[in-house]
Amino acid sequence: MILARPLTAADFAPFGDVLDAAGDPDRIINAGLCGRFHDRARLDFAAGGRAGVSIFNAVPRALPYALDLVERHPLGAQCFIPMTQHPYLVIVASAPTPDAVQAFIAAPGQAINFHRGTWHGVLTPLHAPGLFAVVDYIGEGDNLQEVTFDTPVMITAPQA
Repeated sequence: MILARPLTAADFAPFGDVLDAAGDPDRIINAGLCGRFHDRARLDFAAGGRAGVSIFNAVPRALPYALDLVERHPLGAQCFIPMTQHPYLVIVASAPTPDAVQAFIAAPGQAINFHRGTWHGVLTPLHAPGLFAVVDYIGEGDNLQEVTFDTPVMITAPQA
């Protein structure tokens, strides 16, 4: 059983980037009316591909959650940007095995970017609607590898 914990940039760093507007903006733009939190994700794509922006509408899940599938994208990073102000589940793995799984709860206002080749769970909103903008690799080649677990890994809510 895996206990989901709050998403932090430090804990998530081996797998990707946490994008949020924490702290002071890097720059003030638009005649002083907008704070820019600059260059928050490393979008890394294989040669011949490009970044594309898609909209995903995923079915909400609940905790405890039975994880039975992880995937990765060897040709490019994948960035999930929530289009609602709800927490969602982020699942990562250092290898495509049940014992390598970690889980996080992204807070409202946090987006994530999986580094190229990072094993991760599917998009897992915890509330409806499950709307996300997704920035990922568009191009030739097989950019999806999946592994199914024979026995699901149970992911539980953080302790209050």
